[in-house]
Amino acid sequence: MMSFVYKDGKWTEGDPPLLSAMSHAVWLSSIVFDGARAFEGVTPDLDLHCARTISSCRAFAMNPTVSKDEMVAIAKDGVAKFSSDAELYIRPMFWAQEGWISPDPESTQFAMLVYESPLPPASGFTACLSSRRRPAQDQATTDAKASCLYPNAARAMREAADRGFDNAVVLDPSGNVAEFATSNLFAVKDGVAHTPIPNGTFLNGITRQRVIRLLRNQEVEVVERSMTPADLADADEIFSTGNHGKVIPVIRYEGRDLQPGRLCTFARELYWEFAHGNV
Repeated sequence: MMSFVYKDGKWTEGDPPLLSAMSHAVWLSSIVFDGARAFEGVTPDLDLHCARTISSCRAFAMNPTVSKDEMVAIAKDGVAKFSSDAELYIRPMFWAQEGWISPDPESTQFAMLVYESPLPPASGFTACLSSRRRPAQDQATTDAKASCLYPNAARAMREAADRGFDNAVVLDPSGNVAEFATSNLFAVKDGVAHTPIPNGTFLNGITRQRVIRLLRNQEVEVVERSMTPADLADADEIFSTGNHGKVIPVIRYEGRDLQPGRLCTFARELYWEFAHGNV
């Protein structure tokens, strides 16, 4: 896998070390990141992903050391090191080098990683309901895209894999549907798209927001509301939105086989048109 890492004003090819043994990030996980994509010569919503990295950094009481515009420029410089048709993951990161329990904001470090990461196939994935739950906003740093939130997602994914599924639907503390372990969730019933309303337990994803706007601009009804597992059991189609795969259908949920539906296909087409500047 070809990769480039930007740190302290220079690019290094490969996988150079970034965190030291005494780093606060290693000790207490004071590290935030974001993920954008480059594919087919485009980098959709790169500026929004960079802006969210800064917001996540501030949510951890760290001081961003680069601006959004500087981050975008660095990312584009990294993308230019690959062929124009490369499928890439763009990962800006902030972390604290020093601190006791709270990170020392003056020790904030920054790096940008750009590396090959093929888009997952659009054929779809399987999912089941997980026993794991997203934390409430008074229980964890749910207002940031933070590394410390992902071990519980990893447990949900392992639970799903042990049952023979690719991904997992995770509930919030109240027992309502939050999202998939790795992306936001939509369910379609009678031509209407439904998606859990952001309630502080999961990130209101950038791709999620983009797909909602694209569908509504085409006069497709999108309802943001509290959803229960019963809504998924009764759905005509289910799909995910997220940076890793953009828009991907669910082809089996628990014991139900599902076909990639009309609305998911339409949402994916709209997203690709947007990414290429045609919407």
